[in-house]
Amino acid sequence: MCGRFVSARKRLELLEEFAATRDAVAADRQPDYNVAPTKRIYTVLDHKEERELRLVRWGLVPSWAKDTSVGSRMINARSETVAVKPSFRAAFAKRRCLIPASGFYEWKKNPDGKTKTPMYIRMKDAKPFAFAGLWETWHSPDGSELRSCTLITGEPNELIASIHDRMPAILDANDYRRWLDPKERDASDLMPLLKPYPAEKMEAFPVSRAVNNPSNEVPGCIEPLAGPDDPPLAAQKPAKPKKASARARKSEADTPSLFD
Repeated sequence: MCGRFVSARKRLELLEEFAATRDAVAADRQPDYNVAPTKRIYTVLDHKEERELRLVRWGLVPSWAKDTSVGSRMINARSETVAVKPSFRAAFAKRRCLIPASGFYEWKKNPDGKTKTPMYIRMKDAKPFAFAGLWETWHSPDGSELRSCTLITGEPNELIASIHDRMPAILDANDYRRWLDPKERDASDLMPLLKPYPAEKMEAFPVSRAVNNPSNEVPGCIEPLAGPDDPPLAAQKPAKPKKASARARKSEADTPSLFD
């Protein structure tokens, strides 16, 4: 499983945008236009009733895990089972977080049924937003700690449904406080916060296949392939794919989704 999103905002911008009063990052990081699993990513979590900006590893490692290898398989938690699944239920009850993002990628199947086109999805106003996430602390045999996280996925809105059958749970800014509050433990009160984000506030467009390689982290990853005056891809006919080698076709067909 593999997933990608964009983290392009600076630390101080995130502190202001998400009203975090504690800064556990201390130094700015380079923008990353192709965030992949196991990277350390910005999160906002509750620390003694204060919002704290912190770096944690993407890929949740439960406290009871024997080692950290399980984290690479736990980059997503399905909203339908997150409250009851053993890997996530404790974190869902007590350790919820915000995962700031500028946008995310999803791969849309082309008409040939074999190749896929990477799509960049963001807010129409280009403002940062927050995925609903969970975090955990894992203690290694040598006494060191690892903080890790996962992002929650659910049913898609109308825009994402034209690309994929799932999407990340994006929180409304008015719900940040409730989501972070460790006193909020009733699943029936929390689940409505994970509803599909309004499609009319989002847009999607095709980008270069360079994003398929996680080592490509540059701004060019989010440059649209269509012209600036063209409508969003969801309203266009997909472009005819270029002929690719057998090896390339296999690689693209195997590109997994962020939101499985």
